Amino acid sequence: MGRILVTGGAGFIGSHVADALLKSGHEVHVVDDLSGGTTDNLSDGVVFHQFDIRSDQAAELFERYEYDTMMHLAAQMDVRKSVADPSFDADINIRGTLNLLEAGRKSGLKKVVFSSTGGAIYGEPDYTPQDENHTLQPLSPYGITKLATEKYLEYYRHQYGLNYVALRYGNVYGPRQNPHGEAGVVAIFSLRMLAGEPVFINGDGLQTRDYVFVGDVVTANLAALGYDASGIFNVGTGIETDVVQLFRIIRENTAASVDEVHADGQPGEQRRSVLSADLAARELGWEPEISIKNGLRKTVDWFVEQRAHEAG
Repeated sequence: MGRILVTGGAGFIGSHVADALLKSGHEVHVVDDLSGGTTDNLSDGVVFHQFDIRSDQAAELFERYEYDTMMHLAAQMDVRKSVADPSFDADINIRGTLNLLEAGRKSGLKKVVFSSTGGAIYGEPDYTPQDENHTLQPLSPYGITKLATEKYLEYYRHQYGLNYVALRYGNVYGPRQNPHGEAGVVAIFSLRMLAGEPVFINGDGLQTRDYVFVGDVVTANLAALGYDASGIFNVGTGIETDVVQLFRIIRENTAASVDEVHADGQPGEQRRSVLSADLAARELGWEPEISIKNGLRKTVDWFVEQRAHEAG
């Protein structure tokens, strides 16, 4: 089994990926600056390095440990923050990535599995579900930096023979999710309802996303790890869920007595997003297995356990 570096491995998705790799017998190293992640997410057996991916120390890890593969999940992932501060977004998502890629290709790195974005990279759909041939029209600096990273990965493949798989995620949700970023609506709704606090739906609540459970995202990463070629694949369910539906399912699971209250909509918010994962099914042998109802139930159950643990 190989030695693998998981960037952002103390975060929501990255920690689940690190756990799965560890269980598969890999030597797993995590680099994370803990700006969004927490060491509580790290399992015993993971080698942890607390560095910013833009730092010289993060780059030096490649020379020291000669990783076979990098699972690259570290990112500035808040769409609204990217709009407010595009330079900060690009500094982390592009310069940070290039720092690691340069170090990696000099030390024999063989493969990168990159966490890209489906919703933010395609923009408003010309057709649904959006497949990998859909026009790329990102509407935020975050989407632009993810697209730019895909192009850099293709450059490194062409120039240095560094294989890569870019996984364009739908809106990922599940245990360990924090209430930040666009997809954080599941965590926000769950935590507020469990605490008996009011919940607000932006606009009419009919804006849709392709919500994909974190466990399915993990299996997509493992499938990408075993893929012999390079490529770009959507990771989604092909099913649209609007925010009102999401609200009602979570309310049912929490048994909360909260009204459906609508607030002002977010300016510039994308209206629809839904991804076709047919290519991933054909090439990676991957398909989502967890329905939105089952996934939300698992997520709410986790938040209930966390609240009980925190209460002592």
